Amino acid sequence: MTEAMELPERESMEFDVVIVGAGPAGLSAAIRLKQVNPDLTVVVLEKGAEVGAHIVSGAVVDPIGIDRLLPGWREEEGHPFKTEVKDDQFLLLGPAGSIRLPNFLMPPLMSNHGNYIVSLGLVCRWLAEKAEALGVEIYPGFAASEVLYNDEGAVIGVATGDMGVERNGEPGPAFTRGMALMGKYVLIGEGVRGSLAKQLIQKFDLSRDSDVQKYGIGIKELWQVKPEKHRQGLVQHSFGWPLGMKTGGGSFLYHLEDNLVAVGFVVHLNYKNPYLYPFEEFQRYKTHPAIRDTFESGKRLSYGARAITEGGYQSVPKLTFPGGALIGCSAGLVNVPRIKGSHNAVLSGMLAADRIAEALAAGRANDEVIEIENEWRDTDIGKDLKRVRNVKPLWSKLGTALGVGLGGLDMWTNQLLGFSIFGTLKHGKTDAESLEPAKFHKPIAYPRPDGVLTFDRLSSVFLSSTNHEEDQPVHLQVKDMELQRRSEHDVYAGPSTRYCPAGVYEWVEKDGEPTYVINAQNCVHCKTCDIKDPNQNINWVPPQGGEGPVYSNM
Repeated sequence: MTEAMELPERESMEFDVVIVGAGPAGLSAAIRLKQVNPDLTVVVLEKGAEVGAHIVSGAVVDPIGIDRLLPGWREEEGHPFKTEVKDDQFLLLGPAGSIRLPNFLMPPLMSNHGNYIVSLGLVCRWLAEKAEALGVEIYPGFAASEVLYNDEGAVIGVATGDMGVERNGEPGPAFTRGMALMGKYVLIGEGVRGSLAKQLIQKFDLSRDSDVQKYGIGIKELWQVKPEKHRQGLVQHSFGWPLGMKTGGGSFLYHLEDNLVAVGFVVHLNYKNPYLYPFEEFQRYKTHPAIRDTFESGKRLSYGARAITEGGYQSVPKLTFPGGALIGCSAGLVNVPRIKGSHNAVLSGMLAADRIAEALAAGRANDEVIEIENEWRDTDIGKDLKRVRNVKPLWSKLGTALGVGLGGLDMWTNQLLGFSIFGTLKHGKTDAESLEPAKFHKPIAYPRPDGVLTFDRLSSVFLSSTNHEEDQPVHLQVKDMELQRRSEHDVYAGPSTRYCPAGVYEWVEKDGEPTYVINAQNCVHCKTCDIKDPNQNINWVPPQGGEGPVYSNM
């Protein structure tokens, strides 16, 4: 909007605790706060149209967090944990065959015994019901777009985005000013690469003493398969083909109830080749002889994509700042080799809630609850992440064959002896810096989709029910369009046209010049562009509240 325009004052509401994000971390924090002190006023803001609308994850869940948050949940009806893991398989894929790795060789912490295959979106809806029953206010469809500070620089709340702003940045006829939600403390649980978390990490220099954060892009489909192809409780992880031995990543097949199979593919975003196309690698993976039979005569139901934090223990930023804390994936608490983060998200929400409830009881407000930062490494979160801290850097430095093998050995020594022969390895470059100019690589020829087992991106995005109002400012902000042409296009051959799993970005010829086209209405909010752009020239910000994908059971 133009600076000269006088905007009306925001209406405001006051709470004891404001929580941004209705994911596992935010909802667990809200529930725990009310368990500790039912008189606390707690609000949760969710940018999706409904709770769970923007949640996409594998997901195999370690129930350690849910067991502590809701100890009697197994005796209740209606909970979403319907499929316990019955069979755990690990495959190394080659171009024409596969090798199953014996389970006894796998470090014990890689076992999925006692875990559950679930839709994490359904888990969040279930947690939201629990929270609301305790008196938590949940506002879906409201994206927190701004952090509010007091004169001392402490966080005192957040503001939701203005609605009804037209594409030119001016208020339209349906313009509505955003709301200010003020809190004695603010918890940020936006998920991976959240826009507010990114601002707070920079403002308070929270990553000063941590390693660079690393990421992957996870792409997932949900299928209904023939009953004879279905094995409820089967968890199958694999790595290798179609990725080369120098590109990190892996895949999963999870057999849920009702003949449903979740299939997903993760590509580590530190890949070098700008011609790599993660979506197409996923489609190729489904054609492997060890995989394709599962989907024969099946039906694809849903599609989604999301970035994943992969830096682990050494990349976790300082969690606390004056007035609040980072929780869940905003803090980067994913255990990469286990492909799990929701258990740590729940535990981090509980830890933050306990310490903030104590601070409030002591009459504190808008100060730094440093106890959260001081304690997390000694909790099950820290222990879980510390044991696997070298798997990702070993994989990145040594490639799949040697790196995964040494990573497994390192997990064994951590599990049995309590230490690592490698100490704590560094990650090196950021994922943006890892990309190499196109002149050092050759384009990759990918097969055309058959529309039965493999598909194109646009038909996939349709299944995500993604929708954005076109007459609004583009929420994918290119800071310097000339730099994008000179570098992203001329030097790197337009990698955004490939790394985006939703077909948002295109380079087209206009008047003889390459022109960058941003189809923002396709965006599934994965944040890959914000992470992988080689110049960090793309900034993802929330669109109007409620817009984006609407995942029903991902």
